[in-house]
Amino acid sequence: MSVTVVRFNLVEPGATPDSLGARYRAALEMAAYADRHGVTTVQTEEHHGVDDNWLPSPFTFAGAVFGATKDVAVTVSAVIGPLHDPLRLAEDIAVLDLLSGGRLVTVAGIGYRPEEYERAGIDFAARGRLQDELLETVLKAWTGEEFSYRGRTVRVTPRPGTAPHPLLLVGGSSRAAARRAARLGLPFFPSAHLPELEAYYKERLVEYGTEGWTMMPEAETPLLHISEDPDRTWAEHGGHFLHEARTYASWQSAAIRSAVRSGADDVAALRAEGVYRVLTPDECVAQGLANLVLHPLVGGMPVDEGWRSLRLFCEEVLPRLGE
Repeated sequence: MSVTVVRFNLVEPGATPDSLGARYRAALEMAAYADRHGVTTVQTEEHHGVDDNWLPSPFTFAGAVFGATKDVAVTVSAVIGPLHDPLRLAEDIAVLDLLSGGRLVTVAGIGYRPEEYERAGIDFAARGRLQDELLETVLKAWTGEEFSYRGRTVRVTPRPGTAPHPLLLVGGSSRAAARRAARLGLPFFPSAHLPELEAYYKERLVEYGTEGWTMMPEAETPLLHISEDPDRTWAEHGGHFLHEARTYASWQSAAIRSAVRSGADDVAALRAEGVYRVLTPDECVAQGLANLVLHPLVGGMPVDEGWRSLRLFCEEVLPRLGE
């Protein structure tokens, strides 16, 4: 069975408060529409201080999505763990877990942009230690029992509804991330198709005597846009795909491994590369993808074009999956 995802990061270069507010509200309407049509997951993410208005508050957005939907899961992929107060994050996730009936999935990473740490006044070099503390703290907090935190006794309420705790995965592309997940007995979310890292994680599970599993992107996990005329879409809107691709490329060092990685410098190269794919409904079905990730508002895509893509996906692709 295919996993179907609608992704939102709500980027809009040059936005006004009015236009960005309209984009946020459209995203909620899209999420509700996707939920009614059986989409599996809404995915969102976190970045700070970006000129194009990248979403900085994924849990706030997740709460709004839960209020507008009944069944769809929301995956925050990823929250930049060390930028958050551990006790407050535990509370926020617990409340969202209760509110949604267990539909929140959190992938905790450490990020890769030093400027986000500088902005927050947090030492980038300490991010691994801070991530360890955060993960250990939220797991203790969700028990509802008192525990020691930074030299004082604390207790976090309410307890989440999901047992033993809300779904929390450790994200990353390094051995340190895999070790961290295995040590804590948490699932591991490699940021790209990295079977050798998955094998390393499983070895560490044995070493630590813990249990876990991986949620790893397929070798091909393109970002999709559905169109009746892909040539028209690339000609009119290719700049939006390129904006996101170039933004990611500007952030990612050679050491970063990501399912969303592009070396394209222009729209023609981006189209040929295949990381972003504009497909007709027939072409999308024929791809035979295990995971279909639709990105309707990519790079500031006009809302009406995003709606065209989403409607084609829900009405002409979803009913035919598995053909």
